[in-house]
Amino acid sequence: MQKSPTHKTKQLLALSIKLFIVIGCGYFMYTKLTQNNQLSFSDFYSKSIQASLFSTKNIVFLFIFSVLNWLFESNKWYLLANHSRKTSFPNAIIQSLASLTVSLITPNRIGEYGAKAIYFKKPLRKQVLILNLVGNLFQLGTTMIFGVVGISFFIFNFNITIPNKSIFLTIGLTSIALVILCCFFYKKEVSIKGYSLKSLMNFISKIPNSVTAKVGLCSIMRYLIFSHQFYFLVVLFNVDILYSEAILSIFTMYLLASIIPMLSLFDVVIKGSIAIWVFSFFNCNEIVILSIVLIMWVFNFVLPSIVGSYFVLTFKSDKLFES
Repeated sequence: MQKSPTHKTKQLLALSIKLFIVIGCGYFMYTKLTQNNQLSFSDFYSKSIQASLFSTKNIVFLFIFSVLNWLFESNKWYLLANHSRKTSFPNAIIQSLASLTVSLITPNRIGEYGAKAIYFKKPLRKQVLILNLVGNLFQLGTTMIFGVVGISFFIFNFNITIPNKSIFLTIGLTSIALVILCCFFYKKEVSIKGYSLKSLMNFISKIPNSVTAKVGLCSIMRYLIFSHQFYFLVVLFNVDILYSEAILSIFTMYLLASIIPMLSLFDVVIKGSIAIWVFSFFNCNEIVILSIVLIMWVFNFVLPSIVGSYFVLTFKSDKLFES
């Protein structure tokens, strides 16, 4: 049966969008790696050679950390997605990596929501968006809990001055206003695209406790994995710092980075600036810290997004999950 011109147009448009996403992500990643104003390639290469970064053993260790990181992230999504529609773990991996690729060029990885939803047919997409939000809130909650421990250490052990207290006052008042607004929406059952806050909470409350417990555990395991991947690099680069000081600094860095709105592609720049400030309390070499942040970005974002690019390009709309 011959395909209609409309169908061919849709196929061409879908292919164009896929190519735009992949080429756009590839270009931005290339520019971040080759035109990093914070760290020149020669400095990075010199420090990496001194640390024996490119030895087979070290590359394998870093790769294992990254694989475990994304396996736990994929398992978290597998657990949540199964609450909406039975899916397989390999499909959860595909959806997680493809959504990572799409999310790189969107603020605060917001594109991840749409990328995962598009793997499901329309009746399920609202649920998928909510489930993805739940997964991200668990990860954010984990970052906040460990981060509070880290930043408390700095507050009690160092003379940290707050440059502008009005910023924190504004954040506090905004948070209070949001809580009041949410309570109002909940009481009045104001709906957004067919979902009221009350119905959203009811849907989330129906997720079994066993699932939320496993999602929480995956979030903690994933956090500890990439935090200790960072520490592994700290040791590899011979940074003179105690384990307790290093791990609390890492917790603090991730907390501060998580509350700054940004494009994921600029994650390396933001984390680099924050890491320099945090580790400066222990007189750590700036070039070394920036090199570690860059390596973390390559292994946890660049390499997985390259794999995700394949899944973006091979995505077929006729294989969507149905309700």
